[in-house]
Amino acid sequence: MNETGVRVVTTDAEREDAFAVRRDVFVEEQGVDEELEYDEYDEPGADATHFVAYDDGEIVGAARLREADPGVGKVERVVVAERRRGEDWGKRVMEAVEATAREQGYEKLKLHAQTRVEGFYESLNYESVGEEFVEADIPHVEMRKPL
Repeated sequence: MNETGVRVVTTDAEREDAFAVRRDVFVEEQGVDEELEYDEYDEPGADATHFVAYDDGEIVGAARLREADPGVGKVERVVVAERRRGEDWGKRVMEAVEATAREQGYEKLKLHAQTRVEGFYESLNYESVGEEFVEADIPHVEMRKPL
């Protein structure tokens, strides 16, 4: 168990692992208020799909997918552990999210990207729409991609 790869969260332990890496990056590293980081879509039984990435048992990333509008999925809480950035984990997490989104019948995805990682999402064929905005005291831009 907990080998290498990105998986859909199916156990409480995997959920806690996903939350742990989110806490490390968003709350500890970026200073996001914990009350903003966790919301109703993180509650057990909420209508959201969570992902966790492992490398030989080490927790290296996470993400969340939920329905924003009919046929449109919203990708949220995409994170890679600081010490593992630059190793393609972000791409692997997003590939798993997109594959699951297709399986769930979404026709397009949208996300709120921190502006400093906008180029990462552009490399995955997401396009920025609208103006920059602030979320959790961090500049973001909305991005979209047809599936």
